Amino acid sequence: MINCILLDDEAKALKMLEKKLKKNHPDINILATFQEPEKAVEAIRQLKPNLVFLDIAMPNMSGFDVLSQFDEPEFEVIFVTAYDAYAIQAIKHSAIGYIVKPIDDEALNEAVIKAKKNISMKVARENNKALLDLLNQKSNTLSIPTQEGYTFIKIDDLVRLEGAEGYTKIICKNGQEFLSSYNLGKFVDLLENRHFFHAHRSHIINLKFVTRYLNEGYIELMNKHTIPLSKNKRKDFLSLMNQQ
Repeated sequence: MINCILLDDEAKALKMLEKKLKKNHPDINILATFQEPEKAVEAIRQLKPNLVFLDIAMPNMSGFDVLSQFDEPEFEVIFVTAYDAYAIQAIKHSAIGYIVKPIDDEALNEAVIKAKKNISMKVARENNKALLDLLNQKSNTLSIPTQEGYTFIKIDDLVRLEGAEGYTKIICKNGQEFLSSYNLGKFVDLLENRHFFHAHRSHIINLKFVTRYLNEGYIELMNKHTIPLSKNKRKDFLSLMNQQ
């Protein structure tokens, strides 16, 4: 018997998944279902399930964020998503299962079979670590949580990031812009020691794209955008630029 927990912020989707599992997979024992990620995290710690179904796109905490709450998650994961493009490459790379909404019986069956195999082989910790390493930027890729899910961007392509009302606007060298649900402080930590500079409380810039410093206290970037530079950071900025 495989003990399982389900997490999806949509009540209808959660009920449908529960119904399909009970009908087609009687050897899966559903311990609990949750719409609130925080409650699910607590239950996972207490109940220690073998398998967890995680919805990816949720308002306050994504499925990836839930997984990252655990230092060494040993439970098998099947991600559930309403989208078939974003984040799938990372999930596949980590040998973790996923299903796309609306859930198809055949796709669910394939994901469950894969999960059972992984559980028997006891590879959940290894697979989860591979995914978390990618999401924690141990590569040259930045995973950006957006309203739709996650977008993966090469760090070298980032020109600047601008914080506003708890969100972060990200501008790339090709002109593309993304709005992330992370605040700017989160990106300060993620981009530490990567040639990025926190020029102002609302701005992070890629030093590679700086073209000049203006005496009025602004930094000009390759896209002709001007970014304010805090007075107490001017010395550090000029020192870093001299090292480039």
